[in-house]
Amino acid sequence: MMGWRFLLKGLRWQLMLAMTTVAMTVAAQRITTPSQTIDCGQVLFRNPVTAHFELTNEGSGNVTIKSVDTSCGCTGVSYPVGIISENKPFVVSATYDAKQMGHFEKYIDIYTNGASLPFTLTMRGVVVGEIKDFGGQYPFTLGKIKADADRLFFDDVTKGETPSMDIHVMNNTGDVMTPVLRDMPKYLKAEISPSSIAPGRSGVVHFTLDADKIGHTGLEQARVFLNATAAEKNSDDKAIKVEAILVPSFGEVSERQLAYMPKLRLSEETIELGSFEGKKKKKGSVILENRGRTDLEIYSIQSFTEGVTLELGETVIHPGESAKLKVVAERKILKGVVEQPRVLLITNDPKASKVIIDINVK
Repeated sequence: MMGWRFLLKGLRWQLMLAMTTVAMTVAAQRITTPSQTIDCGQVLFRNPVTAHFELTNEGSGNVTIKSVDTSCGCTGVSYPVGIISENKPFVVSATYDAKQMGHFEKYIDIYTNGASLPFTLTMRGVVVGEIKDFGGQYPFTLGKIKADADRLFFDDVTKGETPSMDIHVMNNTGDVMTPVLRDMPKYLKAEISPSSIAPGRSGVVHFTLDADKIGHTGLEQARVFLNATAAEKNSDDKAIKVEAILVPSFGEVSERQLAYMPKLRLSEETIELGSFEGKKKKKGSVILENRGRTDLEIYSIQSFTEGVTLELGETVIHPGESAKLKVVAERKILKGVVEQPRVLLITNDPKASKVIIDINVK
């Protein structure tokens, strides 16, 4: 009887050890890649295109690829057979036959030992009868990349909207580029097509803004950096300026409703400060008057540029009353600003929810 107890106890320990080993194997699995998606851009009809995914086993144990599944028979895959040791890079290549015109998006599921879920890769692009590059000019330089713009301006955006903008880019070097965007704000997403741009060829960076991820009305500013490769570091010459103005949404307002709403009137639409003439600062002001029947609320007061400070004593202006907006321009800071100084007001006046006041100073 005692022998059976020792035997059962030994089996129990072996089972626990086996379960622990399996758990450690699963936990050790960690495949990484710079990007799980490769955009092939424009692909000629019936000209197969191959995407090479660079992966690394960053787990604490060896990895073996058991099988690979694709979303359709039009995509073939090659991958390493055998043991992939820890910290070892490897390549999975997927080839699409391009026998169907139009956009494509193909998925490659990689199943490895000790992992219950696949590691999924995606290749996408568009099959065309003729490859057409962007026909416009590239007047801007972002590091090694030529571009048709170095600024994104999303104007009059309201909650729930997802506006988009494109920047066309061109590889003016003798090497293949794999552009990378860095320092992207949470409200902005981007797709670069194609993922790799051959010398002398063009691509496009498609930006999409999510207004719901901007926390306040008014001006939102950021800088993102477009590097030619992942190895490059951010620098000012690679910066893309991003500006978005989020305005309140009033829906459909009838003329009768408008008659009872606030009405903003400005004493001046442009603030003339003249020349600094040796002075460190120049001051000016503009009067905000409410000619409506309900309270005028100033949701936001912002300057588009540095070197301008703003002061408004009252952000709620009752009917028939007014408030003074004080403006101070600082010569030392504005000296390095290229753009004209401007002031942005966001209000609850449906006819003047966004007001921009220019500041003229020399």
